[in-house]
Amino acid sequence: MTQKTPLNSVHRERGARMVDFGGWDMPVNYGSQIQEHHAVRKDCGMFDVAHMCVVDLEGANVRPFLSRLLANNVAKLQVPGKALYSCMLNEAGGVIDDLIVYFFREDWFRLVVNAGTAEGDIAWIRQQNEASGANLTITERRSANQPLALIAVQGPNARAKVWQVLPQTQAPSADMKPFNAVLVPDTAFGEVMVARTGYTGEDGFELGVAAEQAAALWQALEAAGVAPAGLGARDTLRLEAGMNLYGQDMNTDTNPLDAGLAWTVDLQSERDFIGKAALQARGQQAQFLGLLLRESGGVLRAHQQVHCADGSVGEITSGTFSPTMQVAIALARLPMSVQIGDTVHVAIRDKKLAASVVKLPFVRNGKVLAA
Repeated sequence: MTQKTPLNSVHRERGARMVDFGGWDMPVNYGSQIQEHHAVRKDCGMFDVAHMCVVDLEGANVRPFLSRLLANNVAKLQVPGKALYSCMLNEAGGVIDDLIVYFFREDWFRLVVNAGTAEGDIAWIRQQNEASGANLTITERRSANQPLALIAVQGPNARAKVWQVLPQTQAPSADMKPFNAVLVPDTAFGEVMVARTGYTGEDGFELGVAAEQAAALWQALEAAGVAPAGLGARDTLRLEAGMNLYGQDMNTDTNPLDAGLAWTVDLQSERDFIGKAALQARGQQAQFLGLLLRESGGVLRAHQQVHCADGSVGEITSGTFSPTMQVAIALARLPMSVQIGDTVHVAIRDKKLAASVVKLPFVRNGKVLAA
């Protein structure tokens, strides 16, 4: 049976075009994906991301447990509210999931994991909890046990409009740096987790609110001028921002070094973590870079082959037409011999079209960075 977020009826009442997204009934757009994309780049938009899963880990051993579980180093999290992006690997170094981990107390960390991987993630975490003897309490906050809904409000005016609707959040979040969060009690919608994170390359917040308050908060944000945006715009925005999508740009057969995520993997410290030995043994074998299509006559899509000047071949993992740049762009896994600025050729049906290799991201904070 298709699952629904607490905002499902709000989307349908507003006439959103709904699709099955990995077993979730989700809005792909509310009429115009392009308008929703530009609303986020130029003003403010919001996304229902309540299909993603909040998992609370509690117990005296939670920090050492996460130090073993995650490729990034939770020792970086010393101030309450600080967040960290990390991959969770299997023993072979493959990516089980990419996630954000928040530190709230020495005995309480919070994970936000992907929708489609949540069930397997939690099973893996429970398995490691049992094997390690960490004796943690693991609470999924999506369906039972005080479920939390997540709403991402993104764009240059996002923070101002959130503060308009949630004035109690302004003081504690006004000076908050990116990748930090704060829990604000006693708002008009109960306690709200305000996290300065996102998936669009724009400023903004991701809000965690009790599921029963999600529809009221969504409607209040819309009344304040925040434009609802669907999965379609979310994908073009994240691709312009050069951000990986789990299941498309990486999976359990991909290691984070080949997926452009070496910056999230702590191979410098003596700390051991699941998958470290495999990463050290294999090393990096591919680069994760951007492509700009230089010829007309095709669209860049996942799994198209990329032919390089030395005869080696790479692969596009995600591609789209950029609404901001008005050109076809792609994320690609390319041979180590390729250099930024090289011209490569993408196989599109019976043609090979020229494309330029560029550094990611394409767009950040409304500015085009790759040309």
